[in-house]
Amino acid sequence: MSQRFKRVFLIVMDSVGIGESPDAEAYDDKGADTLGHIAAHMNGLNMPNMGKLGLSNIREVQGITPAEKPIAHYTKMQEASAGKDTMTGHWEIMGLHIDTPFRTFPDGFPDEVIKKLEEKTGRKVIGNKPASGTAILDELGEEHMKTGSLIVYTSADSVLQIAAHEEVVPLEELYQICEFARELMNAPEYMVGRVIARPFVGEPGAFERTPNRHDYALKPFGRTVMNELKDDGYDVIAIGKISDIYDGEGVTKSLRTVSNMDGMDKLVETLNMDFTGLSFLNLVDFDAKFGHRRDPQGYGEALEEYDARLPEVLEKLKEDDLLIITADHGNDPIHHGTDHTREYVPLLVHHKGMTEGANIPLRETFADLGETIADNFQVKSPRHGKSFLNEIK
Repeated sequence: MSQRFKRVFLIVMDSVGIGESPDAEAYDDKGADTLGHIAAHMNGLNMPNMGKLGLSNIREVQGITPAEKPIAHYTKMQEASAGKDTMTGHWEIMGLHIDTPFRTFPDGFPDEVIKKLEEKTGRKVIGNKPASGTAILDELGEEHMKTGSLIVYTSADSVLQIAAHEEVVPLEELYQICEFARELMNAPEYMVGRVIARPFVGEPGAFERTPNRHDYALKPFGRTVMNELKDDGYDVIAIGKISDIYDGEGVTKSLRTVSNMDGMDKLVETLNMDFTGLSFLNLVDFDAKFGHRRDPQGYGEALEEYDARLPEVLEKLKEDDLLIITADHGNDPIHHGTDHTREYVPLLVHHKGMTEGANIPLRETFADLGETIADNFQVKSPRHGKSFLNEIK
């Protein structure tokens, strides 16, 4: 097995878009600019390390001086698939092309879905709206305990969640209900990315979700570069929610995280490991804690906190390591609504031996990234993208 880079470290800054895509209008996202609007809100972002890599060379970001001699190659990527969610973005990064977007349900699920759930389970459904998991327990937990009705809710993501008290609906029953919901939501007209069992315990006013959560995800619609790497004997270390996003497909080791900073700690752990293959990190807080909640201040502070951790990553890179930093979609905290935004994403590519980074051509699909990783390790790929390995000088 010969490869130019022995280890590839891929960081996905979840939702850190860099300006509206050419097709943003079709997604009701005209004018979206996650990074630009956060920088304006913060009166300039303090991200000197991303600045050195060339972030502001892709397009100027307030507070970040474009580097005279960037230490990474830089460009932006455009999403080719239909959709603007985490699964679509990540699946495309690993080489797939998704024609049908996953559905979101900002007004709750259709009556026929609720009716089928009620008929199958013999239990009424309450809720059926977008909500925060803790708020909906405060609102409906007591009614659920009195009636045995199922609390069904969603979010800005493509997800159907079912909450039930463990003493009212036994875990096994809840899991069976979610398996049925998963089958139901596989229909093209409902195609939801994830069904989640959300068990909880406790008394009204003091409900607590338990660790018995279970996710019923969709498997990727085809083989990804991760499958090929694993099958050819390479390591694929998934950090954060990466394993969930691909439903475990192509993963050899999974490291859970509780926050962005924990994610950076786990990344440093993998930098200290001897392996050959891919370390793949998703930093979800940008999206989950700040983007959907439309909190530009919190988002800006989280970006600066992340930037401050980059020196230890750069220091630990070896001569035959490659670092790639990108995102999976936008989530502009100044934009209307609470949903993701259809945007370009940044792409920064760095290795120790690089004397000076350069602008590489715009990537017309995120799949170029997966194709480049496949090219490096000389494994098969879905062939939806074009490798830029030869442009990494």
